[in-house]
Amino acid sequence: MSVSSLRNIVIVGGGTAGWMAAAALSRVLGPTYNVTLIESEQIGTVGVGEATVPHIKAFNNLLGLNEAEFVRQTQGTFKLGIEFVDWRRKGASYIHGFGTEIGHMLGLLPFHQYWIKAHHAGWAKPLGQYTLNTIAAPRGRFMTSASDVPPQSPLANIAYAYHFDAALYARFLRGYSEQRGVRRVEGIVESVQQHSESGDVLSVRLQDGIEITGDLFIDCSGFRGLLIEQTLHTGYHDYTRWLPCDRALAVPCEKVGPPMPYTRATAREAGWQWRIPLQHRTGNGYVYSSAHLSDDEAAATLLANLDGKALGDPRPLRFTTGRRKACWNKNVVALGLASGFMEPLESTSIHLIQSGISKLLELFPREGISPVLVQRYNDRLAFEFERIRDFLVLHYNATERDDTSFWRQCRDMAIPAELQDTLDLFRDSGRFYRNGDEMFAEISWVQVMIGQGIVPRGYHPLVDQVPEADLRGFMASVEKTLSHCADAMPGHQQFIDRYCAAAPMQMSAA
Repeated sequence: MSVSSLRNIVIVGGGTAGWMAAAALSRVLGPTYNVTLIESEQIGTVGVGEATVPHIKAFNNLLGLNEAEFVRQTQGTFKLGIEFVDWRRKGASYIHGFGTEIGHMLGLLPFHQYWIKAHHAGWAKPLGQYTLNTIAAPRGRFMTSASDVPPQSPLANIAYAYHFDAALYARFLRGYSEQRGVRRVEGIVESVQQHSESGDVLSVRLQDGIEITGDLFIDCSGFRGLLIEQTLHTGYHDYTRWLPCDRALAVPCEKVGPPMPYTRATAREAGWQWRIPLQHRTGNGYVYSSAHLSDDEAAATLLANLDGKALGDPRPLRFTTGRRKACWNKNVVALGLASGFMEPLESTSIHLIQSGISKLLELFPREGISPVLVQRYNDRLAFEFERIRDFLVLHYNATERDDTSFWRQCRDMAIPAELQDTLDLFRDSGRFYRNGDEMFAEISWVQVMIGQGIVPRGYHPLVDQVPEADLRGFMASVEKTLSHCADAMPGHQQFIDRYCAAAPMQMSAA
């Protein structure tokens, strides 16, 4: 099939991925493109996690969303980072906080280089005492960036993300998209028609007989990958040898007390449990390996570790961590679970949807399907999946736990070569180099590596040019300034009440 222009775009599947795509395409491409979204209320959506990373602010800004209204409509709260409990060993915890740097640079070197020397000398505070988010989060403090402080103040540039109800976010974006001309069609796809020679998708036929044609198809059909896999047989790269969890149970519970401004990930016997506070409830789940734990045991563990009363029975989810061999194949682009699955340990699921949409818009063809653009799209998505994969593997592999067969397997497994190179370099002298435009920056890698117990043997030689008295004064000043800034921030609940309190909702497991 030779398509001279891609004016008719068909999105198969709704949920977060489908409606994010519809909202962005309708906003950026405008009325000269026809966007149709097919979904069925009979098909449920997968809501594994409801936590995000700061990148989502750029997506919402692209759409021109009002932040307070968005948070209000999705029962959202704010997120300064993720607390990891019992990952390095039982009883140990740390917070991976958002931001641009730890402390602040001194000369040519990042702050953590000086921290390494102070740590080996025995007088450094824990690394989390030198970053605003990791100080404010456990104190329950939050605010957005202040406009009435000097630009160099830590309060002038606060990095944060959101917790929200993914179903409400999809509903919110549906209203946004339909206002901008997106046509929603209710129905279940029964068959797919392909061009006899090229194999491109020509149309999809619904169970009620309606046929919908398109030039470009966006597959948001979830794990089954109706177009990208069932129709085009694209293939899948399986990451299970590095990320052995293959099941999850999810259940909301009643809200107990004010929400904390961070996600919590607690390591369990054969995986980990998430806790995500919303305005109206708390989201919980247990991601685990079925080779090491039965479904009944996982459910019992999850239900025994909730803050409040469960609002239903745990919902099961089975998955294979990995990615499609090509996220763009012929005239089909896969987004969300149709493109692959990375467990929500670092809240990357929605980011990968956003990234796929962004790269599609960057490489959107003027006419036809250009193989050059398709290849670049697939290369960039593969790179992003693999670097996120390595970052997640770091959490499992860098552990001192040996109390269960699961953790012994994770500790002893062979890890990807690029990750091994990253860890070897950091162990040597605390150096880290970001690989191109990978998602996680130095602050994230350093916090997690040190949080997981990887403390470098040495540090950069320029550190020794700073006299110890000056270094002590510098680090104490950084800690004091950040602590005072955290204390100046209002409580998280107080900020929500003033800025974006949502209307009460009837609690249910849906």
